[in-house]
Amino acid sequence: MASQKDQQHILILGAGVIGLTTSLVLSHTYPTAKITVVAKHFPGDRSIEYTSPWAGANWSSMAHDNGPLEKYDEVTFHRFGELIDGKSVFGCQALKAGETEGVDGVNGGGNEAGLGRMGMWAAFDEPIEEAGVLTEATGKVWYDQLVGGLRQLSGSELPKGANFGFEFPSTFRINTQVYLQWLQAQALCKGISLVRRHYPSVSEVLSDHPSTTLLVNCTGLGSLKLSDIKDTNLYPTRGQTLLVAEPKTPITRMYEMERVKSFRSPKRIDPTTTYVFPRPLGGGVILGGSRQDNDWSEEWDEELGQDIMKRCCELCPELGKPEDLQVIGRNVGLRPSRKGGPRIETEMGKWKVPVVHCYGHAGAGYQSSWGTAERVLELVQKMLTPSSKL
Repeated sequence: MASQKDQQHILILGAGVIGLTTSLVLSHTYPTAKITVVAKHFPGDRSIEYTSPWAGANWSSMAHDNGPLEKYDEVTFHRFGELIDGKSVFGCQALKAGETEGVDGVNGGGNEAGLGRMGMWAAFDEPIEEAGVLTEATGKVWYDQLVGGLRQLSGSELPKGANFGFEFPSTFRINTQVYLQWLQAQALCKGISLVRRHYPSVSEVLSDHPSTTLLVNCTGLGSLKLSDIKDTNLYPTRGQTLLVAEPKTPITRMYEMERVKSFRSPKRIDPTTTYVFPRPLGGGVILGGSRQDNDWSEEWDEELGQDIMKRCCELCPELGKPEDLQVIGRNVGLRPSRKGGPRIETEMGKWKVPVVHCYGHAGAGYQSSWGTAERVLELVQKMLTPSSKL
């Protein structure tokens, strides 16, 4: 007789970092279930509608809720470490343990998933009490020990305009092109089906897949446009970055500079954050960035691009002068921001099957991806586990 798990058909809508990661977590717990990922875009696509390829990306938690958001990031931090160290149970192809050294012996590091460890300097233009990094309930930076013990930057180390800063001894950087392809490869290896098709509503997806027993909605900003969801709490936060060649002088750490004051000024239409993320595995260096709420434009802003290069060269001396940079690509992406934070919950009764929502991660998609996938698993288990007590 078939078990409860054998009878399941789980359908995942969306193939960004959230949808693909969720598919692997669910496949691990339900190895004999049929799992299908339906999406308009998959890894390798370059579209303004597809957010994941445009991310920086790194692990630098913005959570300070003393609750689920911190937990999502914590779970993901540990999972990235397991993947790099070859200790992860996810995926059907084991990664080689340890990191490879780059030709310079410093800037290397990363496995075939596109992940790498690296230290980082983070600076802020406001005092620590006003910078939004302390957990309100504890008055502390929750990830202090997680990253190996934060060290406060000295006055001589602080970039121009910074009030305070600290060093992460070790965190993670991600070559998003490699990582997304790796997630997809693991899904295929596990027998997860991929279907490329655009749907205007959840109802139409379910109509074409009548055997579905549960649907997981990982559509990001798409949930604003799905006709039977239309979550008006969603809004785009436009970001602009440049991909540049690796400089001749090795970059030994990541850099971030947050302009906290700009978030509070009604005169600033373009709150800025400056960051320099060297990507592992020949991924070049990502220079950013910008945060432009409710801006849907996919057109490159050259004035902003020049400003980004100027800011990044001031922050990271190894880059040299702006005119020295070899620009490989100009990127524009739309973060799926949401009033009230990400929506991760089950919706019952609207459709013939339960729908678990998991979208609205804003700029924290990669660094919270494994944690939110584990939360989806908890919700799925509640739906698919018989209610009767043994």
